[in-house]
Amino acid sequence: MKLRVLIVDDEPHAIEVIENYLANFNNMEIVGKCNNAIHAFQLLQQKPVDLMFLDIKMPGITGTDLLKSLKNPPKVIFTTAYSEYAVDGFELNAVDYLMKPISFDRFLRAIDKVYQLNDNKPTAVIGHEKPVGDTEAFLYLKVDRKTIKINVNDILWIESLRDYVKVITPDQAYISKQKISFLEEMLPENKFVRIHRSFIVSLSRITSFYSFAVEVNGHELPVGRNYKQEMQKRLKGEHLHFV
Repeated sequence: MKLRVLIVDDEPHAIEVIENYLANFNNMEIVGKCNNAIHAFQLLQQKPVDLMFLDIKMPGITGTDLLKSLKNPPKVIFTTAYSEYAVDGFELNAVDYLMKPISFDRFLRAIDKVYQLNDNKPTAVIGHEKPVGDTEAFLYLKVDRKTIKINVNDILWIESLRDYVKVITPDQAYISKQKISFLEEMLPENKFVRIHRSFIVSLSRITSFYSFAVEVNGHELPVGRNYKQEMQKRLKGEHLHFV
C-alpha cells in the first residue's frame, strides 16, 4: 500500500525538490501540494494523508501552529532553513527535521524513520541518480543497522531466505530482512526476471541457460517450472535464443 504524502511549503522550489525526491519511490503517492497552512488544513479535512512534509516558517500560520491545530495529525517531517526551530519540531513528535537545502541521503534517512514507525515497514527502496545523458538506479537496502546503497547494475541475483533476502554482487553478498516479492516489484522489470520462487536474476548477467537452470557468474541457479516460460520470453527479448 502506498503512503499518501502532502507537501506544505511557501517556496515553490522547496516543494519541487521534495517532489523530485519522492518520484524515486514507487511506494509514495503525493496527494497534495500546498503553499500555506490554511490550504493544508482544508486539504487534510478532505483527504487521508499518511505523511506530511511541513515547512515551519511560513507567512501567517506557521507549520508548528498548523500541527498543533490537528486532532489526528499524520506523521510529520519538518523542513526549514532555520536551525533554531529544531526543538519545536521534536517537541511536537515530528518524525524528523530536515534542514534546507535537503540532500537526497539525508532525505532517505528521514524516510527510513517513517518506515521504522510502520508495522509493515519496507527495508529497501529504489532511488535514482541522473548523470548527464543517463539514469542510474540504486537499491537502498537495510542491512543490520545501516542503509546500504547498491548500484542495481551490480546485482547478479537475489536469493530468498524465507523472511530474508540475499543480494549478490560481484564483490559482496548483503542479507536483509525483506520478502523477495517486495524486491521483485521494486526492481526495474526490463533488467531482472524471476526464475524461481527463491531467485531473481539480472538478465544481462545470464551467461548460459538450460531447460531448468541458468548460469550467472559461474553459479548455476535453478529455474522453476512455473517461471520457465516467462524467463524464455524475456531472454529472447534480450536477443538470446535457445538451441
